[in-house]
Amino acid sequence: MSVLPLVFTSGWASGINAYAVVLLLGIFGATGLTDEVPESLQRTDVLIAAGVLFLCEAVADKIPYVDSVWDSVHTVIRPVAGAVVGALLAGQSGSLSDLAAGAVGGSTALMSHFVKAGTRMAINTSPEPFSNIAMSTAEDLGVAGIITFAIFNPQAAAIIAAVLLVLGLVILVFLAHAIRRFLRRRAQRREERRLAAAQPRHSVPPD
Repeated sequence: MSVLPLVFTSGWASGINAYAVVLLLGIFGATGLTDEVPESLQRTDVLIAAGVLFLCEAVADKIPYVDSVWDSVHTVIRPVAGAVVGALLAGQSGSLSDLAAGAVGGSTALMSHFVKAGTRMAINTSPEPFSNIAMSTAEDLGVAGIITFAIFNPQAAAIIAAVLLVLGLVILVFLAHAIRRFLRRRAQRREERRLAAAQPRHSVPPD
């Protein structure tokens, strides 16, 4: 499939920021920069919705711990978005090739999502918020750059996305210790709040 490199790249990017992928592809298609983007992604309502959700993610993704909650919610959304975008890029006939493209986009999005979410868990072990802002900004710029590059050179962009995905998975393995520590701290805080809520309040005797 000639569109498979673009499907793979969009899947990788969807695992990081699915709304940015839909927004960028829609804009590129609507402005005539590419013929690969289906009309369903160029619709005005789709572009507006993707733009609003992208702005919401741009804010939530830069706040410590809020970013991890946002990632948890998007564990299903991002892979589904990657699969849908992949299937739409391949065609809308429901053929086996379309389903295969959807599987490639969805599975790639799922892996890159785990890298993103795991990295954020590790970063959240640090009390300062600047690393979250820097990482989120780098991710937004990376998604914009790789999708733009994929429109003009999909094969090279797919290679870059594959290298970034492998590197991310390797880094995630090394960050596993920090992630486990983060999860233990979060569980401990929940237990402390539960015990505090369950502790009976002592009434003050009247004078």
